[in-house]
Amino acid sequence: MRDAITGLIGRYDQLGRYLDRNAIDRIATYYGEAELRLAAVETINREAAEIVREASQRLWQADPELLLPGGNAYTTRRWAACLRDMDYFLRYASYALVADDSTILNERVLNGLDDTYKSLGVPTGPTVRSIALLADVLVEKLADAGVADAATLEAVVRAPFTHLARGLGDINVRAR
Repeated sequence: MRDAITGLIGRYDQLGRYLDRNAIDRIATYYGEAELRLAAVETINREAAEIVREASQRLWQADPELLLPGGNAYTTRRWAACLRDMDYFLRYASYALVADDSTILNERVLNGLDDTYKSLGVPTGPTVRSIALLADVLVEKLADAGVADAATLEAVVRAPFTHLARGLGDINVRAR
């Protein structure tokens, strides 16, 4: 797994170039956002179950048919699988937050996920919504704690969740 710094250095090494002003600015930004990234990951580590619970409650309230007979979260087994997957997305988003590299989610999460979900009959639409809701809950918790201003939270903390949602949406966002 790589991070923003190793990726940047790797690109410059391939080109045989010294780090220029753009590279140094990128590194400064990475370190400047470190405290926010760590606060976000600490919040995830401390409150993962609560974040998943709140996001799932919002999803069920918006789409109660998911919990009804015939809905994809109907039965305890399917409901538990939804919560497990939400926790999985949250955990991997925390890795991408620390690394400041959402592309690590491609290999670790997105590649093959659509095929797996298709074979299991999991609708991608509610999954994408649940990922966005995880980001909403986390951003709200960090905002309530006064960790950073709203614009910074949106730009930094939401990025891996947006990448996951877009990745699934680009693949297939239809509600199967």
